[in-house]
Formats: sequence, structure tokens, C-alpha cells
Amino acid sequence: MRSRLTPDDLREAAAALAAQALGLPELARARTVAAYVSVGAEPGTGALLDALCARGVRVLLPALLPDGDLDWGAYTGAAGGEGSLARVRHGGRMELLEPAGERLGREAVTEADVVLLPGLAVDGRGLRLGRGGGSYDRVLARLERAGARPALVVLLYAGEVVDRVPAEPHDRPVDAVVTPEGVRRFRTP
Repeated sequence: MRSRLTPDDLREAAAALAAQALGLPELARARTVAAYVSVGAEPGTGALLDALCARGVRVLLPALLPDGDLDWGAYTGAAGGEGSLARVRHGGRMELLEPAGERLGREAVTEADVVLLPGLAVDGRGLRLGRGGGSYDRVLARLERAGARPALVVLLYAGEVVDRVPAEPHDRPVDAVVTPEGVRRFRTP
């Protein structure tokens, strides 16, 4: 489905997604949000990231490590200039936009009030299907070990909220999924 989206579709969906997400009470009261920069036809995060920065929210973005885990760095927004993000190619994988500044360490994510998660689908139980690399499974395990309890929110298109996704014993449900059309909650804020 994502491959059929036009550039106009992607822009419109990103604007609608940002509007829906910014209405979440969790994001309204968040001081720190761990997020990601969308790639390809993923639901667009650029407008949302910049709006969070404009609100004075500290935005953490991931940097992929050689072992597949994630380090974190601060995002200062589009107003921060081109130096805020760097294009990084990881081996044979796709090119990613990552924070260009200082790395804060793998544990920095435990400071987040909200973690925005990428995914391919979420089911009626709130279980997320990722892209298979396990990076965010490591993040979720790290949060659990630290006793951190940020709101977990997945950003998707409406057609990606499905009846059931494959699940592993370590999978944990997310709190909500946001699409350009609305919000579906699996746990009250």
C-alpha cells in the first residue's frame, strides 16, 4: 500500500498525522519525546518533529549502531539548520537521517515521556509489527529494565491497523496508534 502513495499523498498524510498526534494529551504534557525520522513512504514525521521542537519539547532521535541497537541524539528542528540531521548509510541498508550532534547513549531513551515508534502494523491487542531488525525491541526492553514507563505510540496509516499480527513472547502492547485519520487507544493516558 505504501508503494502506491504519491508525493502529494505523503505530504497530506504527514500534515494530518502531525495534527492528530499533537492532539494527544501525552504529547501535550511531554518534556522529552523519543521519535524517529521517517524514510521512504513511512508515515511522515518531519512536521511533527518540528512542531514538538517549536513547543519547546526536547526531541531525541535514534542513530543506528553496528549491532542494530540505537544510540540517541537531540534534534533541534528545521530552524536549527541543516546541521541538525546527517544522512548516514549503514552497510547495505537504506540511507537514514540521524542526529548530527553529540551522542547521548543508549540509555537516553529512558528519559522520554513519550516514545514514538515506527512499524508496519498494529493489531487489536496493541501489538506492533516492526520491520524485523529488532532495534525497537531492544529499546522497549531497555525501558522495561530501567523501570521507565513512557507512553508508547505507533505512527501508521489507517489500513495498517489490522486484526492480528504475529507475536513473540517478548512483545509488549503499545498505548496508542495514531493515523492521519485518528487515534486508537489500547490504554488510557
